[in-house]
Amino acid sequence: MTSRDIMALMPLIILAGGCVLVLLAGAIKPGGYLYEFAGALILSALFSTLLLPVDAAMPGLAITPFSRFCMLALTSAGLVALLLASAYNRRREIFGEEYPATFLFALAGMGVACAATDLLMLFLGLEAFTFAFYILVAIKRGSSKGGEAGLKYLLNGTLSAAILAMGMALVYAARGTLKLAELASSNGSQEPLFLAGGCLILLGMAFKLSLVPAHLWTADVYQGAPAPVTALLSTASKGASLAALLLLLPLFGAWHGLHDILWLLALLSMLAGNMAALVQSNLKRMLAWSSVGQMGYVALALVAAPAGGLRAAVFYLVVYATAGLAAFGVISVLSDEQEFETIEDFHGLGYRNPLAGAALAVAMFSLAGIPPTAGFMGKFAVFAAALRGGEFVLALIGILSALVAVYFYLRIVVVMYMKTAAAPLERGRTLNWAETVALIIPTLIMILLGVYPQPLLELMEKILP
Repeated sequence: MTSRDIMALMPLIILAGGCVLVLLAGAIKPGGYLYEFAGALILSALFSTLLLPVDAAMPGLAITPFSRFCMLALTSAGLVALLLASAYNRRREIFGEEYPATFLFALAGMGVACAATDLLMLFLGLEAFTFAFYILVAIKRGSSKGGEAGLKYLLNGTLSAAILAMGMALVYAARGTLKLAELASSNGSQEPLFLAGGCLILLGMAFKLSLVPAHLWTADVYQGAPAPVTALLSTASKGASLAALLLLLPLFGAWHGLHDILWLLALLSMLAGNMAALVQSNLKRMLAWSSVGQMGYVALALVAAPAGGLRAAVFYLVVYATAGLAAFGVISVLSDEQEFETIEDFHGLGYRNPLAGAALAVAMFSLAGIPPTAGFMGKFAVFAAALRGGEFVLALIGILSALVAVYFYLRIVVVMYMKTAAAPLERGRTLNWAETVALIIPTLIMILLGVYPQPLLELMEKILP
């Protein structure tokens, strides 16, 4: 490996090595500085991604413009989630070096999944960050909800990993190689063994993206996990999973069955997610079910891949991630001994805590697809690609389900600003600088991408594999 390769891999080296350093630092001198140390490491990885524009390859990994963009997005989301976690964990008495070390390990696994060039490294990256989330979801000792959520995620995730590994084994048995480039170039004949493995891989990836029918873990895990963990799980892990899926799609070539599977996943996810979200009284569960519907729109974009759907899918996921960080970020900053969860808890929030109320309102507008937020441009890009690709029925169902979703998103805004609370309003506590920055960043991005999305869309066009 040359020095150029090492420089290109520096973001992954910083995150993976930083995980070990945080564990050692916590063992040598326990203290509250570890979040600052972990944040400095994430910033170093982010700046090295920006300032070292070099490409490189090593066995199993390749640093490309696409993987560098993914790394930049993931580390940015991770930094926001860590800013939220630093104060939240102190208030909830989540101590120790385990949290920041596991956090860094999750980001490193996501980066590996986005830069993989063979099935083995892809599997290791996916399962590395999934394994980290098993720990993070149940990190709060003594929390019955956290323990239950961690166990459910572990059981479902183990099944998903087994399905994914079996699918990759069948693909290897059919083609005799694990390299993605060789598998993509040899897709002329679609023998049954290869197709069986490919379908199992798609099912395993459906779990990572919370697509129906592999979605039932989502609501319980989102509700039981600490809010900053849910913020990262619902955004960065979805981004890494989509990046991995984009690396896998060329393996299927022109097989029409891929279109039919994605079509069905999109249809069921949009309907089930949005219908279930309608009846939720818990904000975290509502956001969890709505995320199933949101991933359905991503699958809809993948169905229309020949008509620019890949660009629309990545853009939409970036938009969804910023809204998710803001929404779960508000839950994080408002939570003390107990989390703000039920929708009734948010009565008058816009007046009690103007910044948190504004961030949550913009997030709800974006998720609902209301201009001038980024969600409108994201939905427009997805539905435009679907219509260009001739997917009129699926696009119509998607539009109708999006109209249904407007109700439960705007209900939150109504509760915050237009309904009178039963008790007199008390002004919320003052947010610290980390919480303020963590809410402002995604809020500004949602507005910026809603007003001026073209640079990001043009970048997607250039870097997509």
